Amino acid sequence: MTAQPPLPVAMALDAVPLGLAGSMVKDGTGGAVYLHGQVAFSWDAGDEAGRRWAAVKLAAMKAAGVGEIAAVFDVTPSTVWLWKQLLAEGGIVALVPEKKGPKKASRLTDTVITRIVELRRSGLSQQAVGNAVGVSEFSVRRALKIAAEQATTDAAETTATEGVPEVLEPAPAQQFELPLLPAPAPRTAERAAAGLLEGAAPVFSRSAHGRHAGLFLAFPALETTGLLACARQVYGALPNGFYGLETILIDSVLRALAGEARAEGATRFDPVELGRVLGLDRAPEVKTIRRRISQLAETGKAGELITALAKHHLAGTGPDGGNLAAILYVDGHVRAYQGTKKVGKIYSTRLKFPVPATEETWVTDAHGAPVFVVMAAPGASLAAELRDLLPELRTAIGDERRVLVGFDRGGWSPALFKHMDAAGFDVLSWRKGTTKDIEEKLFTVVSHTDAHGQTRKWSVADTLVDLPLATTKKTGEVFNIRQISRIVGTTGGGTRQIHILTTDRDLSAGELVYRMGNRWRQENQFRYARMHFELDSHDSYSSSDDNEDRMVPNPAKAKAYQKVVAARNAHAEAAAIAETNLMALKSPAEGSKELLVTVTSAMHNQAMAPLWEAENTLIAAEKAHKKIPAKLRLGELNPGQQVLDTETKMIHTGIRMAAYNTAMTIAREIRTNTGYRRANQEAHALMRQMFNQTGDIDTTEPGHLTITLDPLPTTAKTVAAAELCAHLTSTKTRYPGTSLILKYAIKTKAPALIN
Repeated sequence: MTAQPPLPVAMALDAVPLGLAGSMVKDGTGGAVYLHGQVAFSWDAGDEAGRRWAAVKLAAMKAAGVGEIAAVFDVTPSTVWLWKQLLAEGGIVALVPEKKGPKKASRLTDTVITRIVELRRSGLSQQAVGNAVGVSEFSVRRALKIAAEQATTDAAETTATEGVPEVLEPAPAQQFELPLLPAPAPRTAERAAAGLLEGAAPVFSRSAHGRHAGLFLAFPALETTGLLACARQVYGALPNGFYGLETILIDSVLRALAGEARAEGATRFDPVELGRVLGLDRAPEVKTIRRRISQLAETGKAGELITALAKHHLAGTGPDGGNLAAILYVDGHVRAYQGTKKVGKIYSTRLKFPVPATEETWVTDAHGAPVFVVMAAPGASLAAELRDLLPELRTAIGDERRVLVGFDRGGWSPALFKHMDAAGFDVLSWRKGTTKDIEEKLFTVVSHTDAHGQTRKWSVADTLVDLPLATTKKTGEVFNIRQISRIVGTTGGGTRQIHILTTDRDLSAGELVYRMGNRWRQENQFRYARMHFELDSHDSYSSSDDNEDRMVPNPAKAKAYQKVVAARNAHAEAAAIAETNLMALKSPAEGSKELLVTVTSAMHNQAMAPLWEAENTLIAAEKAHKKIPAKLRLGELNPGQQVLDTETKMIHTGIRMAAYNTAMTIAREIRTNTGYRRANQEAHALMRQMFNQTGDIDTTEPGHLTITLDPLPTTAKTVAAAELCAHLTSTKTRYPGTSLILKYAIKTKAPALIN
């Protein structure tokens, strides 16, 4: 036989392909489906049942996928499955579309809608409102929506006459024309010439619903921290490259505010999306961040950066207009180490046991904001660190004004108090050890009103005391200092006195008690920074050998002293027993008529034997303790000990300090410049929610970069964000590295009629 060529898949030129062996032709007269070149199904114009039957049969025959069949028939896949179910249940008759009848007049007239709104405002549920008006619950919800839309329209019409802030208006119409997440501006030429550039300049593209648009809110507060200006002053610039100094620092701060402060956190961001906030085609990735920070660390100027940040911070004024350098708090912070390197152990008060760790000495202002930080020398006490810190604090303060420095009992040292007083620093600390109680007649009630208008009262005694100087005990030299005493309750239901020491003679007793209690703000800063800014992360695991010639405390000395203490206690007990035995020997027996008692040497020696034995043990323990050196070379005690790199850590610490102060500033603005009712309780949570909000980036207005956030989940939060946007816009902050002034707005939803 002569072989016949196969029939074409489509018998018409304008056929639409359907699967591997089919096609469909449709025109004004109807449609037909070809399978292997032959007509399998056809229908006339208006025969909707035949058209649906053809689609169902094609799906049953698996002539093509359901999605492809639905696309050719101009429906969704779920519609094809619905037709299949109707055919199975009612036959081809069920595929005939129902004839639409005339619609009834809506019962939701203006009068009914107004009535529904009034009843809903009275507190009735939506079902109860529907029963009262005679409509369904769905109609009630629809009526409330119609009323809300009408209220929005009315508010927009009266905005000009009532002076409603511009940020509370709905977003301009052109914002809805912004492209949805367009490709960023290409930076191919700049990347190719990266070795010749100090850094790529920010270039922004118009886009809608950018994922990290909320981070733009941080720039006004970031500018007040001085991080970018101080880094430029200290480092000048990074080696030439696409990502410059400002870009690396801004990226690090924004990631910290978004909850990923470590360099590894960059893997949790879409680099293109974060790049929209940086004005680049993509944000730097982990290896780039590490390399650029390492280049900064190689200069060895991290300490200068921290000092510059402290100067900038202390040169400003606090939120209440006060002098930020007037009161400073100092405390040590132990950062535990979990790696495999041989790092010295430090006792952690938080963990309640010694751990391999490094220690930092932090300085914060009266509001708990970090100002200054230095890496503490291994094994150094807070008192020793304070003495070494004073010159650097004086440099950061910039003049000779007296500063009140608060710290806990770890810095107890009368000699240090005298030294600080002579250096122009006033001491504020707790008294350490036991001391004689103050007479109750000296106690009076004092009060203090803080910046928020809250008044507190305490019963205190304001006296002067003499502290013996440890280095001059033989001469009897003392240091006269002011003591503020309070009576507090104990867990057993009793009372005890606690004492605050200060060299300040001008502040009232009430304010001194308040300032001492305010030191807990520094502890809160540590806790908050650990939770949200990865304060205890190491950032660099490189290390170097510790100085083996450094003298360190000898643990054997402490163990020997424990034996001395135990021997002294045993000696005291033996002395008490010996005295009791001697009294028994000297006293006549009960009922005896003899008035004189004879005590022989043997009897005396027997009574005194335990005391003499305890005395010999004590003398031997004291001699053994005295022979042991108090300190040893580190190389003899713990050879091979290492210290962790501090330069890279200090750079990241400076960045986190700026991020922390940025967050605190925005939270404070929410409390003071918005009408959010729960701002005192939820300012930080609302701030983090705003930072993670999506929004639009618009560059159409010359000289301005307009950020319009998407609405927040509730009307109250949206209004608060609008008020914050209005305040931040008034600062006229310039985006770093550009001449663009930042403007902020938020898209408002219809105002809620019922809370």
